[in-house]
Amino acid sequence: MPRARRFAAGAALVAATVAITGCAALAPVQTGQKLIGQPESAVRATFGQPTDMFQLKDGTTRWIYSTQPLGEDAYAATFDRNGNLADFRNMLTTEELYKAHVNVWTKQDVLEHYGAPREPNQYFPIMKREVWTYRFFQDRMWYSMFNFYFDDAGVLRQTQITPDPLRDRPER
Repeated sequence: MPRARRFAAGAALVAATVAITGCAALAPVQTGQKLIGQPESAVRATFGQPTDMFQLKDGTTRWIYSTQPLGEDAYAATFDRNGNLADFRNMLTTEELYKAHVNVWTKQDVLEHYGAPREPNQYFPIMKREVWTYRFFQDRMWYSMFNFYFDDAGVLRQTQITPDPLRDRPER
């Protein structure tokens, strides 16, 4: 096969792989959004047992389907007071993570929004900060870690984005 044709075939294969991967990443959200208005039983039949469940202050319920510790997604199924699905979305996106309010949110707020961290928590005694870490695909471009820093009272004091060490490869 001539060199130009091999290059074109290779480029087409890469483009197809990227397209399929992109569609696969959106599939749970699209599937979940088609279930809006359906009862909890329909969501459980489709997605299985959630990794986390929370009764929220406003009377709604949130189920989290986390792909952590190695995945980059945590899907939230939020049910109205009648137990019907009202919203379904990926909570570990740049937009959702930036909704965390420093000096306002507590550990409970982070749990209810993103689910429990699946990475080991760290404590930095000099800073007096406990750190919870979640993997996410920042801006759909970079594999990253979002870090929540809590003081000893459990109040969110700082956030930080770092490269994901499992996927960060040094240039050679």
